[in-house]
Amino acid sequence: MSEKILIVEDERVMRETLAYNLVKEGYVTITAADGKKAVELARAEQPDLVLLDIMLPGLDGFEVCRILRQEQRIPILMLTARTEEIDRIVGFEVGADDYLTKPFSMRELLARIKAQLRRVRLLREEFAAETSSAPLQRLRFGDLVIDQERHEVWLGERLLPLKPKEYELLVFLAQRQGRTLTRDQLLEEVWGWDYSGGSRTVDVHIRWLREKIEVDPANPTRLVTVRGAGYRFEG
Repeated sequence: MSEKILIVEDERVMRETLAYNLVKEGYVTITAADGKKAVELARAEQPDLVLLDIMLPGLDGFEVCRILRQEQRIPILMLTARTEEIDRIVGFEVGADDYLTKPFSMRELLARIKAQLRRVRLLREEFAAETSSAPLQRLRFGDLVIDQERHEVWLGERLLPLKPKEYELLVFLAQRQGRTLTRDQLLEEVWGWDYSGGSRTVDVHIRWLREKIEVDPANPTRLVTVRGAGYRFEG
């Protein structure tokens, strides 16, 4: 079955060009010209990936991304004509998986789309293999509990509101407790080998995680920085 991509772009020519090229590659496409319609279509159509422009009438791309991320675990690739770093950081903060600045080549866009869809397929295959062989276990570190079956993280009696990439990063580190992992290793394993966002992405997500799981984020005891090397989870 062909994978379905929701294109959210207010410029008609760009929207139609994207749809035309994606259909040529064998994808099914649905399109929206504003944020409100995008949310409605995502809920009704359950796409496999969302191409999301930031500058939209009504709800902007950041707000659409925030809403979709709360409801679905699908890849979101943000598109923008703006190049400010703050846009990229805000995009990742609200849950974007990747970010592409206009103008971009169709070749690069297709490579990014394929990488995100491949990552999702691999995660699904790994999950299916794990669930068929043995029940997923809980990882417990004192009052911190990672429930891999429910994809939830608890601190005491409080359910932590982790974004998908925060959860994946925490699980990857926790499963390798006591082992120092470089930023490049974390980027490759959590974001994918062809992710181009840079190592700052890891630092930003570590900071967010510390704010949620550390007693004193400024002096972390669970997510420890190993100077000149990377990060280590101490539990």
